[in-house]
Amino acid sequence: MAPDWGAGLAYPAWMKQFMPLLHDGFTSINKYFGVPALRMGLGRYASNPLTGYLMVLRTRGRKSGEMRDAPLGYTIVGEHVYCVAGFGRPAHWFQNILTDPHVEVILPSRAFSGLAEEVTDPDERRRVLPPLLRSMGVIAGMVGLGNPWRDSLEEIERKCEGMPLVRVRATGIAVGPEDPGGRYWVVPLVVGTYLTLRLLRGRSRSKT
Repeated sequence: MAPDWGAGLAYPAWMKQFMPLLHDGFTSINKYFGVPALRMGLGRYASNPLTGYLMVLRTRGRKSGEMRDAPLGYTIVGEHVYCVAGFGRPAHWFQNILTDPHVEVILPSRAFSGLAEEVTDPDERRRVLPPLLRSMGVIAGMVGLGNPWRDSLEEIERKCEGMPLVRVRATGIAVGPEDPGGRYWVVPLVVGTYLTLRLLRGRSRSKT
């Protein structure tokens, strides 16, 4: 049975009709573009206040037992990393952490292993949701979360009703894009090779 992606969420009625389509669209984009780009260390180039800041949250599949990657907007408050399940409680990555809270996080500039848990304290939600939505940039408005720079705290709480807020506490070091085992090295290698070939080709033409 397919999840009811709009259940318990405060999205407009017209948007809830498109939730399954949006979920499938985001899943495809994340699988073939978002996750590979972030794991290669390109998050530092794509992350900014306009388009938002993204991380990769790696959870263990509750059915498959394999590690699953989900690109998510995030913010850092105090010593914790926070993210929210925009598709509600049925989100696969959220269900995974309920089964196994041990996760890995790949940020644009660092990576770590940690423990994830749902935030149930109302005061903590009120403190974290505004900066978290602002960290998503224009995507917050595109997915029906309004304008977190202008909206009141009450409006933000209402629009995020039904969305689980998750806190990740770092517990150790994980392999990052620039570490041994990471993939960031591919970027300067490809760029360097391309520029070198262009330079050599230009010199050979100048001699003829």
